[in-house]
Amino acid sequence: MHPIAQAGLSLRTGTSQQRDPVLAAQELFASINQPDIKLAVFYCAADFDLPALARALRERFADVNLIGCTTAGEITPQGYLDGALTGFSLAADEMIVATRCFGLDPFDSVQTVAQVTSLLDQLATSGASAPSAADSFGFLLVDGLSMHEERVVSCIHQHLRGIDLVGGSAADDVRFGATNLYYDGEFRQRVALLAVVRTDLPFMAFRTQHFVPSDQRMVVTGANPVQRVVHEINGMPAAREYARMVGLKIDELTPLVFATHPVMVRVGGEYYVRSIGRVNDDGSLQFFCAIDEGIVLTIASGVDLIDNLEAAFATVRDQLGPPDLVLGCDCVLRRIEMDRDGIREHVGQIYRTNNVIGFATYGEQFNAMHVNQTFTGIAIGRRA
Repeated sequence: MHPIAQAGLSLRTGTSQQRDPVLAAQELFASINQPDIKLAVFYCAADFDLPALARALRERFADVNLIGCTTAGEITPQGYLDGALTGFSLAADEMIVATRCFGLDPFDSVQTVAQVTSLLDQLATSGASAPSAADSFGFLLVDGLSMHEERVVSCIHQHLRGIDLVGGSAADDVRFGATNLYYDGEFRQRVALLAVVRTDLPFMAFRTQHFVPSDQRMVVTGANPVQRVVHEINGMPAAREYARMVGLKIDELTPLVFATHPVMVRVGGEYYVRSIGRVNDDGSLQFFCAIDEGIVLTIASGVDLIDNLEAAFATVRDQLGPPDLVLGCDCVLRRIEMDRDGIREHVGQIYRTNNVIGFATYGEQFNAMHVNQTFTGIAIGRRA
């Protein structure tokens, strides 16, 4: 158990590496249970017996507002782990939390808007003003295999009245079979979970990516946006042209190559990463993010991941002071790169130092954008 208490805030974090779901749930509960929990969040390896874990969590947490999801790696108080169950709980006198579950099969934008409006109305307690960006933030978990992240995050953020939104896509240990999210006592697929937290504690939303745009640009000239598949780049077969631009042969394109040489799109004057998942049998490229014909893609150049991450958290500390908690969403492709370069333990130490609890994702959300190879987070600080 790792309790942090200050005036008006009680934070507890915990981790279990037990593989038995009953024992794991029991250990997590013992670590993070406290009176008057406003929000509890957990992340778990996808190879748990999920029905058994759901029963165990339901029995112990009962009426607690508990949400969670499966992962491709867990960011814990002990650092970056695999095969674990980790989480936190928040209790605060001046904190109000509302959560909603959105179905994605199909995704109903009208119903989603109605639920977001209802959620915000719930946070506007009797006699209080409406929640705003000054006192509220949103945290989103999405089925990472739904291919609906762009529509979901765009629709929700558009109706959050300027409130910052950060989140991640649930994962399944890089098996790409099924991802699960926990809500109201059950694991579910093809859903998204939104929690909006209203608090007088200082907080900030932030993102960082260890890539910068190069001078190499290409145009998508053939694509299937629904399936996130690019068939042609610069009028040539997509995989062949991409390989040429990064100086490789098509049979040399691997997940590590894609992690090292992602592409970027420019939106509103800022660059966001769009990652490639694989080469399809027909020579097309499968992307992890939305893609469409006519989009200009820029080949990204990597910078030092450790330096970039330390600079991001230095900015957080400068603006907020040492964070008591960071809700972190870290792309699985970053984790793969960490393993390749032997720096995962170093990154885990940075996360421990900055009190990050989170997971390796199949994609990240930042306000209205769904991105890849990015760390997104909400840092919560202390009252002055």
